[in-house]
Amino acid sequence: AAPPPRKSATANLPPLGSPYLVIDDVVKRFEKPAGLFRNLAIKSGLSQPLNVVHAVAGVSLTVKRGEVLGLVGESGSGKSTLGRMAAGITVPTSGTIRLNGQPVMSIGRAPKKITTRIQTIFQDPFASLNGRMRIGDIIAEGPLAHRLVSRAEAAVYVGQWLAAVGLDPSFSNRFPHQFSGGQRQRIAIARALAMQPDVIVCDEPVASLDVSIQAQIINLLIRLRAELDLSLVFISHDLSVVRHLCDRVAIMYQGRIVEEGDAGAIYADPQHAYTQRLLAAVPVLPQAAE
Repeated sequence: AAPPPRKSATANLPPLGSPYLVIDDVVKRFEKPAGLFRNLAIKSGLSQPLNVVHAVAGVSLTVKRGEVLGLVGESGSGKSTLGRMAAGITVPTSGTIRLNGQPVMSIGRAPKKITTRIQTIFQDPFASLNGRMRIGDIIAEGPLAHRLVSRAEAAVYVGQWLAAVGLDPSFSNRFPHQFSGGQRQRIAIARALAMQPDVIVCDEPVASLDVSIQAQIINLLIRLRAELDLSLVFISHDLSVVRHLCDRVAIMYQGRIVEEGDAGAIYADPQHAYTQRLLAAVPVLPQAAE
């Protein structure tokens, strides 16, 4: 089923293919807070300050409107941290993130996300849904809070999104534990899209699913991207998954982008040694004997 029509304004959106989500020199540092005795030891010179971890070290990326950008790297590369900053979940230490020229987060001592135009689909569909809430309430919660729909419209709106992701609208009265992992991820997709975003950050959304279910979810994302003119940031450690979905690929290693370009070009002729290593690890099916 087709998604319900958008209610939020789209007149100010740039043409497809124009720069849309712009990440400029973003840094994220993490430092484990020291306890009282450790602080005293540091001040007295008896202990060294704790090391600062640069999870993201000066990354700049541009995602075009309607584009799917694959953000690829091994565990600990910083890709999920970058995705969380792009989505307005994690505050950067420095640098800026703008969507259509406007900041994603407020400034000040306690920055907060100030746009609904970016939403996130998380890796674990079992942890990302509140087990105490019915599916209909989970999907309707955000749109109601941001007045995208009225309470009178909510039930129909939820049913439309459930149908759009391939689920029966009557499922809205059920709880998350009554669904399989693939069904839960479809519900998570419906929840994100019900906020009527332009950009979806997909943080390894198929990593915890069986291979056959992975293909179904990827095909669903491909269809919804085309129907809604979505931009996707698809985070993954698996280049074989990224190959089927992404227009461009950025390879992340130790908090930095080491290679970026057209997906086909990177697969055909990877330049960086780390990219070559990732591609070498992708399983290749043997050719059938003639």
